[in-house]
Amino acid sequence: MTDPTETTERRFESNPTVCPFCGVGCSIEYAGRGSATGVEGPVNDRGEICPKGAAAFDVVDHDDRLTEPLVRHNGRFVTAPWEEALDRVASGIGDVVDEHGPDAVQFFASSNCTNEENYVLQKLARVLGTNNVDNCARLCHASTVAAMSERFGAGAMTNTLDDLGEADCIFVNGANPAEQHPVAFRSYVLPAVRDGATLVHVDPRANDTTEAADVHLPLRPGTDIQLLNAIAAVLTEEGLVDEAFLAERTTGFDRLREHLADVDVAASAEAAGVDPGVIREAARAYGGADRAAIVTGMGTSQHRCGTDNVHALLNLALLTGNIGRPGTGVNPLRGQNNVQGASDVGGLPSVLPGYEPVTDAAARERVAAEWGVEPPAEPGLTEVEATHRFGDEVRAAVVFGENPAVTEPDATAVASAFDELDFCVVIDLFETRTAAHADVVLPGSAWAEKSGTVTNTDRRVMRMRPNADLPGNARRDFEILAGLGRRLTDRPDAFDYEGPEAAFDELTRVAPIYEGMSYEGIGDGYQRWPFSERDGTGTEVLHADTFATGERTAPLAVVDPVPPVDDLDADELTLTTGRVLQHFNSGALSRRSDRLMAMRGEDALRVHPSDAAERGIEDGDRVTVSNERGSVEVAAEVTPAVREGVAFCTFHYAEPLANALTGGTLDPAAKIPEFKHSAVAVEPAPEGDATAESDGAGAD
Repeated sequence: MTDPTETTERRFESNPTVCPFCGVGCSIEYAGRGSATGVEGPVNDRGEICPKGAAAFDVVDHDDRLTEPLVRHNGRFVTAPWEEALDRVASGIGDVVDEHGPDAVQFFASSNCTNEENYVLQKLARVLGTNNVDNCARLCHASTVAAMSERFGAGAMTNTLDDLGEADCIFVNGANPAEQHPVAFRSYVLPAVRDGATLVHVDPRANDTTEAADVHLPLRPGTDIQLLNAIAAVLTEEGLVDEAFLAERTTGFDRLREHLADVDVAASAEAAGVDPGVIREAARAYGGADRAAIVTGMGTSQHRCGTDNVHALLNLALLTGNIGRPGTGVNPLRGQNNVQGASDVGGLPSVLPGYEPVTDAAARERVAAEWGVEPPAEPGLTEVEATHRFGDEVRAAVVFGENPAVTEPDATAVASAFDELDFCVVIDLFETRTAAHADVVLPGSAWAEKSGTVTNTDRRVMRMRPNADLPGNARRDFEILAGLGRRLTDRPDAFDYEGPEAAFDELTRVAPIYEGMSYEGIGDGYQRWPFSERDGTGTEVLHADTFATGERTAPLAVVDPVPPVDDLDADELTLTTGRVLQHFNSGALSRRSDRLMAMRGEDALRVHPSDAAERGIEDGDRVTVSNERGSVEVAAEVTPAVREGVAFCTFHYAEPLANALTGGTLDPAAKIPEFKHSAVAVEPAPEGDATAESDGAGAD
């Protein structure tokens, strides 16, 4: 074993790989001196990258990286040999399974790790006997997937980044791609706008995306349905619907039209806090375009009614026939580099790889033919449901590359819940807040130290290649997970892989959407799902002739507004959260990035000038933000970019921990929490009680 006190020079080399940050999937490689550079790739064909990508190597060679396994001894962590640590994991998980059954274990997959790693993790859970596996897509786009899957049969981007250039109108709802997906915005959205496309932006605050917009709708958080129903009402009222498409490709139009006839546009505008004239302007821009594309983000999905929000958004595309053609569609932008892939490969509790329901007997039989074990037929718990049951029916957790003690809502309660577990193992790069509650922490591999594949936001499967060797005695995540599969299950042969490529080959036999793909076929480019081995291409535009449900038609939906969970007192503000350009959301990637930390300045609560004046707050003052769930202290940034009555805070850092204030009420369909609407009191902080900033983390 390597002497942990011995220092050795790490080897770095330049190999094209995929940026570990957002779901755009830019190609980067090692550029020397601890930095990354962009290289020409499938998405960034000019080799451009954003500030996040430029800082991607900061985390790889950081002094705080874990390099030895840690085991808890007398309440404290001590380093241990790998065999001892793995034996502790096997006995800890094994004891829970023996006493309480496999459904007492929850597996947390990782949306910033590879398809092959997540595939092995979900296989481990199911061979062990449980469908309790989930990833942080649950915290960002679960409601998007739920609504789109129900109506269209697939929860992924309907079109491609490339064909956004063919749109005459781009309707950005609850997303800020200029800061959150900068290369996608600069390379695909802005060129379309410069060519004459109208950009409509729906967001409670003005930001960099708004600067490029022709129309801005600064709605009150939690009023998406009122706003979208009002736009739909204008479309029907002013004859901006596609009658031929409605007749041939939809059902339920008469019922929806009757419902929309009762929608008072002016009253809906008042509820949303926007000008009714601007609603009509947005409706005419979208409905009057030959090709209109919707781009959507977490501002739409992260609500207790997120699924209904997306249903209301889908109505706009169906009413106007903007589906199944280039330059149209509904296009969710994923937050981390493999949110799409982690879900594709089965890192969800209700579906097998390729999104086939665990309740589908034929799908289970096909998987069993490959694995030698049939997966359970009962859907498992989502990650938020599981943390709510820690210490009761859930007694153990395997946390891979995630930090739920920070990323989940009501985070203080979640952190305490981890202490109720009988056993917890964390695989990560650093001692995160979640790792602080673990019994064993295994040092894994960063993005630049691994090979495999990831799937970007428009369904492109791309290769990851190593640019660095491992620090100290850390191990590659794939090896750790396969090793756990051999130790924890009675089918060790099912986890005897020669490497990630063997797992990918198995995935292509299990997941129909990946069938026919190969490392050789991907090469330095990509293969897109659903893939056709016959002609060697993937489908760019979904739902052209039939929907993924197999039906020619998709239903229109009547959607009624759902009130937010938190009622506001007269002196409270609505807290909403999000990302900004120089930040990222996962502690495993940027929590200790010196370059990003230097760029960020001080994290701040953004407050409208009138709200600040009422509370005696000036720009730069320390303020206390609190509700019944917790309290945080942060600097105030007084700015008219945030609408009155709303406060905005990023969720990137453990201090201030914004998710100490967010609530755990779940969307009934998608089980996604309410992140975008929390009632908070904001007041000047007591003098001399400043809270120190610390490492960062957050939800996708």
